[in-house]
Order: sequence, then structure tokens, then C-alpha cells
Amino acid sequence: MPAPTQLMADAIRVLSMDAVEAANSGHPGMPMGMADVATVLWTRFLKYDAARPDWADRDRFVLSAGHGSMLLYSLLHLTGVKAVSLDSLRQFRQLGSNTPGHPEYGHTPGVETTTGPLGQGLATAVGMAMAERKLAARFGADLVDHRTWVVAGDGCLMEGVSHEAISLAGRLKLARLTVLWDNNDITIDGHVGLSDATDQLARFKAAGWAVKAIDGHDEGQIRRALAWATKQDRPSLIACKTVIGKGSPTFAGTHDVHGKALGKDEVAKTRAALGWPHEPFVVPDEVYRPWRAAGRRGAKVRKAWEAKLAASPQKAEFERAMSGALPAHAFEALDAFIAEAAAGKPAAATRQHSGAVLEKIFGQVPELVGGSADLTGSNNTYVKNTEIFDAPGYGGRYVNYGVREFGMAAAMNGLALHGGVIPYAGTFLVFSDYARPAIRLAALMGIRVIHVGTHDSIGLGEDGPTHQPVEHLAALRAMPNLNVFRPADAVETAECWKLALQTAGTPSVMALSRQKTAGVRGDAGENQSARGAYQLAAASRPAQVTLFATGTEVPVALAARDLLEADGIGARVVSVPCFELFEAQPADYQAAVIGETDVRVAVEAGVRQGWDRFIGSDGAFVGMTGFGASGTDKALYAHFGITPEGVAAAAKAKL
Repeated sequence: MPAPTQLMADAIRVLSMDAVEAANSGHPGMPMGMADVATVLWTRFLKYDAARPDWADRDRFVLSAGHGSMLLYSLLHLTGVKAVSLDSLRQFRQLGSNTPGHPEYGHTPGVETTTGPLGQGLATAVGMAMAERKLAARFGADLVDHRTWVVAGDGCLMEGVSHEAISLAGRLKLARLTVLWDNNDITIDGHVGLSDATDQLARFKAAGWAVKAIDGHDEGQIRRALAWATKQDRPSLIACKTVIGKGSPTFAGTHDVHGKALGKDEVAKTRAALGWPHEPFVVPDEVYRPWRAAGRRGAKVRKAWEAKLAASPQKAEFERAMSGALPAHAFEALDAFIAEAAAGKPAAATRQHSGAVLEKIFGQVPELVGGSADLTGSNNTYVKNTEIFDAPGYGGRYVNYGVREFGMAAAMNGLALHGGVIPYAGTFLVFSDYARPAIRLAALMGIRVIHVGTHDSIGLGEDGPTHQPVEHLAALRAMPNLNVFRPADAVETAECWKLALQTAGTPSVMALSRQKTAGVRGDAGENQSARGAYQLAAASRPAQVTLFATGTEVPVALAARDLLEADGIGARVVSVPCFELFEAQPADYQAAVIGETDVRVAVEAGVRQGWDRFIGSDGAFVGMTGFGASGTDKALYAHFGITPEGVAAAAKAKL
């Protein structure tokens, strides 16, 4: 590479090895190997402004190989992002620093998404590229016209989610998406050939991508390939042949440089080999100057864009959409629906209630983009007459994700992270297992993504135990910063959707039934579901028993209450649509809802885990202790004892 560019790339190498050495922890190999590619991309092609790393029409850069985080931190520092100082690099991987071991969204300006779990960055970037096309269709190319760039490693391409992501991107012809593959032939265990022999170029090409292989250390090849990518009519893969740990005399090209500090002696040898005489964390002015110039290069473009925005009649709507704020009248139709449902108490599956809710809010919240993992008719996620999101126009608001639950959930994260889109999509609740890693990252990042999980219990019936979730509610509730809603009827379903949309910093799961269930709520005033749990029915005499229930088991609990009351036993019923929101309530409210009855019983067609919070270790639980079976919903509920009689008997046994 020409001397100035080489010095700029070497600055990334030395900062990366210095930071890892100071922390005695980290991954120097990938940043050292991809420094040349990153230098050309960030100085010649990437549309960004270091002074405003969050401006709306910037290019998105995703480091899918998140273990190489010092590549990104070095770039942010060198280009002049003020928050990423030399002190930040010195504090790499230290508690409280803004340079954590893997990039974390919200911690560091310029980090577009949390990465580290391999493959997810690539899949999330697909969602970002989708959002760019969707918003360009809505607001026009004057306001939305940018690209998404991804650095991915061999591990990213081995992970199964990469198949889901690249096939979806290829089908959608997302030409603004480019993946830069760090093709260094090394994994933690050794040479890639130990575990993989895939022809990745053939694989991507078969999925509908444009592909090109280059020397990842040749500036001319890198520059020409990046220019080529911007001219393609489909997503592009550039296979960058690199040497992991390039510059290290002893460890370059070996797995030893992947995930540990080089050591004091090797750091000194590497400095000598690179011709870098400076002390650790020292970058000379002649290297800083071109990097800082690169960081300022996008300022003119940004200011021109801001002028377009200021003159646009869509300015207010664009800014509202990108901020995540809901339209002023988002819930007018929904509130009318709630009032009607409270008056009529319609009996239907809660997935059908959810579909009815979407009909009321979809037209009022234009940021909503729905979808399903090939279960549209079952999930009730499609609003009639909605255009499908697809090439070439991308104006639609419904995505046919195909049978790709993990890829779907990761793309939803990208849609939300980009801004201007509120994604929701459905699958069967049991298949949330396929999506769980992406749901976890959404919770970790604190983003508004809504997962519709229908067929939420043994009540789905004849499909049997492979499709009947029993442990899934407990497993999802165990995840921090995830609201798991299991509404009982139309009113609660509408309330829960409203809460999911109003909660910008927390993803949600809607657990919805396949089977019909009775209406239970007759009031339409306060959003009772917002408290997580509330007394639905009081005892007619001094209460001896409290029955807790969610979803389709709320009518079971109400019927059990009637049986107990008929026998002279005072019983109250508490509906618990969301554990997490209940935990956020004041202690006195929690105590009042749980009550002081001698007997507490919970009923839910799932496992007990989590319910002791309400019933105590000595409380009774009516639900599942193992897997389900194939049969009708009524037969299964009777077989497993989830009946009014079973609940009443469990209560009486404790009296």
C-alpha cells in the first residue's frame, strides 16, 4: 500500500495491539488483518461525519465480527469521534469504559449495533438495509440515500443465521448492502479447513449476491472492489484475503493471534517490523491529520442533507418517525375498539384479537412494518390490503420472511436500530427458541421490537408436543428487559399492544392462543395491563383463596372461583398479563394484589418456574410438569387437569 495509507492502517494495528496488551485480554488478530480494508473504506467510501456520528442519512457500518472491536474503536478515535479518546482506548475492556470487549449499542457513539455473537451482525445489517429502502420509498432519495457495510469473519459465515440472512437479502435484492469478508482462513481452533470447506463465493452467488475476491492488503484492489460494490443491482460480497495479525513477526497468519495479547516482546517486535517507533497509544500528527480529515469529509454532505431536510415539507414527519415518537392520534381507533370489546366481551382466540388490534393501529402508525416466518394466516399478523415489502419499489409494509425465525428476529433488530421503523412479526411461540439469540440482543440493546408468538400452549391441540410450548413462557420471562405479554381477551390484548408500542426501550413478546377463549374484562377505563397484574374478580365474602392466571387460563380461574364461592369459600382472581410490568410497580401495590389469603394458586398451561413470586414455595400450581400430547385442546386441558374443577380442588387441598 502507498506509504500514507499504510501508516494510517498501521495506526489501527498498533492501537489494537496496545489496547489488548494493556487489558491483557482481547482479540488483536482481526483488527490487524482488516486494517487495510477498513482504512480504504473509511477514508474513501463510507458516508459519515465524525462530529455527528448519529446523523440520519449516514452509512451504517456493522462489525459483525465483534470480537475485533478494537478495529472499530480505533477507527472512531482516529477519525475524531470525541467520545472515543485515547483514554478510552487505554481503558479497553475495563469496567465503566465506553470501549467494552464487544461493541455495545448505546455505550459508544458510532456503534450501530451490539455484536459479538457471530453472524448476528450480518443478519442485523440486513434489517438496516431493508429499513433504508423502506424509508427511501416513504420519504424519497433526497432524505434517505445511504448504504450498509458489514465486516464479517469466517465464524459469522459458519453460523446458521448467516444462511437465513444472505438468502433473505438476496431475495430482496438489497443492493445497498455490502459484506466485507475477512477471509483469513483462521478460527480459534486453527485453520478453517479443520471444520469447514464451503465455497463461500459460490454460496453467496447462489443466494443472489454479486461476489468478488480480492487481496485484502492491496489498496488498489480494495478501492476498485468497493467502487464495484456501489454499482451492483444486488447485495455484494467482497472476499478480502487477509493475514490475521498482519505485522506480527511470530504470530501473523496463525490462530495464536486471534484471541490473546501478543505479549511485551512480540509487541516490540511488531513495532519494529512495522517501522513504528512510537510509544504505546502514541499516534504522530502526520498520521492523525489524514485520519481527522477523513472524519471531516462527510460534514459537507451532512450539511447539504440538513439543508434538504429543512426545506422538505416532510421534515416534521421524518423527524418524528426517526425519533421513535408515535403519531399524536395513534390510539384513537384502538381506544374505541377497547370500549366496544369491554361492552361485548367477544369470545375468540387471542391471536384473532391481536389481528383485530392491528387493523385498528396499522393505519395510524405508519412506522409499523409487519411480517411472519411463513405463518401469516396462523399468526394473524397481516393487515388486509397491505402491500408486500419487495423489490423494486420497497414501499410495502409486510415482509414475507420465510421459514427463517432467527434471521427474521435479527432483521427486526436492524429495522428498529436504523430508526423510522417499528417492526413486528410472528411465528409459533415454541419457535421463539430459534429466534432467542436475537431476542436477547434486542433486550440487551433496549430496542422496540414486537414478537408475536401464537399457539402459546397445549391449547394449540393436535400438532402435539413438538409444537406445544410448555417451558417457553418461563424461559422468556427469565430474560432481563423483555416484556412477555400473555393477554386473556380482547381488552387485554389491545392494552398489551398499546404498551408494547409505547415502550421504546424494551422489546416485547405477545403470547397468543390458537384456541377460542371467553371475554373476561368488562371495563375500558384505565389500562389495567400496564400494572402487570390486577384483581379481576373480588371475593364475595372474606377471601381465603387467591387464584392467579394468565391468558386462556383466566376464564378457568374465574370458573374455579365460582365453584369455590358456591362451596362457601371466598376466592379472588388476579389476572397477570405481564410479570415484568408487575415487578416495576410500587411495593405496596404488589402486596395488595398478591394479598394475604392463606391459600394461593396459580394456573397457567406451562411450567411452574417463576410463579413462586406470586404463590410462594408452598402455593399450589395447576399447569404442566412435562411435555404435552396430541389431541384436541379440550381433551388436553382435561387430561392435564387444567380445569375449573382441578383448580378448585388444588385450592381446597391447601385449606
